[in-house]
Amino acid sequence: MSTQTSTLSDYRRRLTTNRLGLWLFIISDAFLFGGLLVSRFYLLGTAIRPEASQIVGLVVTSILLLSSFFMNRAETAIAHGDRKTFQFSLLVTLLLGVLFLAGVVGVEWRIAPFGPSDGAAASLFYTMTGFHAFHVLSGVLFLAIVWRNGRKGLYSPEKHWAVEAAAVYWHFVDVVWVFFYPALYLIGTP
Repeated sequence: MSTQTSTLSDYRRRLTTNRLGLWLFIISDAFLFGGLLVSRFYLLGTAIRPEASQIVGLVVTSILLLSSFFMNRAETAIAHGDRKTFQFSLLVTLLLGVLFLAGVVGVEWRIAPFGPSDGAAASLFYTMTGFHAFHVLSGVLFLAIVWRNGRKGLYSPEKHWAVEAAAVYWHFVDVVWVFFYPALYLIGTP
């Protein structure tokens, strides 16, 4: 057996363990977000929601969903050996993630007519968007590292676990927002 075959075999063996670890992390993190979502409905029911900007909420949601498209495109591109599309799509995903953060933390938090201590609805709004923004920020940092390593040529169609892990994490964060968006912006009256 050649060194190349042995290395690829070792890589695949480690990949199974890495995937299990990632999914265990995602499941444990889902409990955190699930707890926040349950808290929102337990404390506020379906009649009340924070008085957040509907326009900003829709814009940041659109940005995040678009970022998932580009993340999927980047992962598919590297799996097929298309480095140029991979680099471009990953960079777009990264920039859209930063734009989402700017929209939530830089715009929404500043224009909200309430502060974190102005009742249960306000407190939940800041807690839920804050935890989510922290996860987006960590995802952006992860994407930046993957993008830099991709520029160095460290990924191939056979070996691109970091890209796969970044994609799974990014899509998880996006799915969480798909549940948070209606809970914070659509269900109930301000």
